[in-house]
Amino acid sequence: MKSAIYEEKFRPQFHFTPEANWMNDPNGMVYYEGEYHLFYQYHPGGTTWGPMHWGHAISKDLIHWEHLPAALEPDEHGFIFSGSAVVDWKDSSGLFTGGSGLVALFTHHDTNPETQEVRQRQSIAYSLDKGRNWIKYEGNPVLIEKQIIDFRDPKVIWHEESQRWVMVLAAGDHARFYNSPDLKSWSFTGEFGLSDGSHDGVWECPDLFELSVEGAPGRKQWVLIISIGDHPDHPEGSRTQYFVGDFDGRTFTNSNSPETVLWVDHGRDNYAGVTWSDIPEEDGRRIFLGWMSNWKYANFTPTVTWRSAMTIPRVLSLINHEEGVRLVQRPIDELQHLRLSKQYWEELHVAPEKPFSSGKVGELLEVRLEFEMDDAKLVGLKLKSSMGEETLVGYDVRASLLFIDRLASGQVDFHQQFACRHEAPLQLDNGRVSLHLFLDNSSVEVFANDGKVVMTDLIFPASGGKELELFAEAGTAKIVSLTIDHLNSIYSNLKSKSL
Repeated sequence: MKSAIYEEKFRPQFHFTPEANWMNDPNGMVYYEGEYHLFYQYHPGGTTWGPMHWGHAISKDLIHWEHLPAALEPDEHGFIFSGSAVVDWKDSSGLFTGGSGLVALFTHHDTNPETQEVRQRQSIAYSLDKGRNWIKYEGNPVLIEKQIIDFRDPKVIWHEESQRWVMVLAAGDHARFYNSPDLKSWSFTGEFGLSDGSHDGVWECPDLFELSVEGAPGRKQWVLIISIGDHPDHPEGSRTQYFVGDFDGRTFTNSNSPETVLWVDHGRDNYAGVTWSDIPEEDGRRIFLGWMSNWKYANFTPTVTWRSAMTIPRVLSLINHEEGVRLVQRPIDELQHLRLSKQYWEELHVAPEKPFSSGKVGELLEVRLEFEMDDAKLVGLKLKSSMGEETLVGYDVRASLLFIDRLASGQVDFHQQFACRHEAPLQLDNGRVSLHLFLDNSSVEVFANDGKVVMTDLIFPASGGKELELFAEAGTAKIVSLTIDHLNSIYSNLKSKSL
């Protein structure tokens, strides 16, 4: 019998959530001695944003998580904002008596008692016991830029070519780079982005890493991820962009024109995502995780004892696209271990007067759908529940657009900008569209054409159980194949316990 705390209405069953209270950005994601560490922005005192701590959980498979006590709490320097963690393998910091250990780098946020102005400074902490306990460095803060107010979210990597630690920070409307020999003393080396990409909101939560380009042996490119905060003039709210280019250990150079804007996710609910550090070379994956919400309405989503979830983990890759090198995302293989039973159909034909229904299929689903348009102008999938609720995922062939429509998806009245239909450009692939969907109690994630376009959305259906209906408009479409895998809850083996 599952624990009662995981049976609450809307509680995701295969996405990470806090046991209780508020969560936002993923932080400090690092792999060390067989464990994936996930830290996150956490307010233990309520279900809305408040004094920030680092919550903490560990996993051996990125699917099942063990909750640990909060790792970092506010102190005399302020709240604990976002940041990263690394393994100091060679004890460059001198904190591990010649061994290795974990170092967390984060933003301290407070108000300057002399000027009453907000200030953000960078600090470190370290762990001598595989992340179970953390010691804040006595020399904190280790990096101060007095002239910059929005100065936060350090992502630190080891740059092999220069044999230095590199820190990239969000600084209001651009990114700044620093390097260090020891994780404690930092020197400014460059900046990027004052005139590049989207500036629809404040820049936050950077990440920096190098990836091979699929199908181009020996070719590698650097990726810089930057999240964009909510702005009242833009209905999309908070979202995340990325840049592809080169990094020389000091600063980033964009391979695209400054006005080029590339989005990690075209849905409404994937923000502040970053990747795990120190995944073993023999694994070789660059694994990404985002906060599955949006600052437009994050404090108002209709949950009770907890608020917010993370996306499923995704593997990031680069491919050659006709417009240049682009990022693709694919669900991690470990999710396949949640599959319970399968339904499969092929060679179906749908038309306006002849939709196809799967019948009742439950709530936790992985769906793979491939179709050809024939002469239909629009083809898609309705995720239907009782009481007339439905979420639409479809493709408009006339406009070459993938879309999600959650206008009638369930409970939508908690914020005026939640109910919406949004879309993203998607070209047919050899005349076909392939969709890979993950459906949990309160979310839908769509990976189109092998992860070339991704959309992540929260939904809050008032009633349980789902029926999948394939539909076509203004013509017929051929469903090449439809696979529905019924998924297990990650809490299925927990014994009942009370709150």
